[in-house]
Amino acid sequence: MSKFFARRKRYVSFFKLRFAMGLQYRTAALAGIMTQFVWGFMEISVFRAFHQSNSAAFPMGFEQLASYIWMQQAFLALFMTWFMENEIFDSIMDGNICYELCRPIDIYDMWFARSVANRTSRALLRCIPVLSAAFFLPQPYRMILPPDPLTFICFIAAMLLGMTVTVSLCMIIYMLSFFTVSPQGLRIIFAMTAELLQGIVIPIPFFPPRIQKIMELLPFASMENVPLRIYSGNISGMEAAKAMLLQAFWVIILTAAGKLICRSAMNKITVQGG
Repeated sequence: MSKFFARRKRYVSFFKLRFAMGLQYRTAALAGIMTQFVWGFMEISVFRAFHQSNSAAFPMGFEQLASYIWMQQAFLALFMTWFMENEIFDSIMDGNICYELCRPIDIYDMWFARSVANRTSRALLRCIPVLSAAFFLPQPYRMILPPDPLTFICFIAAMLLGMTVTVSLCMIIYMLSFFTVSPQGLRIIFAMTAELLQGIVIPIPFFPPRIQKIMELLPFASMENVPLRIYSGNISGMEAAKAMLLQAFWVIILTAAGKLICRSAMNKITVQGG
């Protein structure tokens, strides 16, 4: 038991170091805050035009949509799939991975802890200013509070699960990079597919019902789609509970798949030169 906790302590240390490092980039965070606030306002304005032209065909209440978009912009760092660590890809490509393999650690767990720390530190720097401004905007652009405390608790749990799904998917891309000459193509295809299917470009409720049902079963929908729709009140009750169970299912499946690919990569890896 003591060995288990000693091992876990290593990865907590990796998390703390990377989290502290991420908090240092305040100027980049300020630029990101301005970009995300302007982008969120533009996106809401576009949907506002569609809502005014045909409100009956709108699959979400406009207040729900506004809250969905502001939460999306505030916590973009938690769920964006194009935000991956170049340092990890570089270590795989140039052979510096050999230094990591000399350490008495699990490479998957270390990279997982680092990825979570990077995302949470970036989100922490950006979310408070974006949300603070969104709550003081005039209607209909203003962000609303969740309908009750239980909804907020479910949102927090779903957000943690969604971030874990995101990191688990990114970990699979890292591990698959061991089997490619260059990870660029893999990264681009993954990021483009994930952006569409997780509801960043267009929220999933705006897709046709048949396509929506298929999308909601995929792991991409378990990323930001579930927590943001729970917060906005678009899904609740048993529907929200089922969505969170599906998130937990994908966490288990994706983590297991990532570890299997990692084990296969570690058994075949060859570092030349010195």
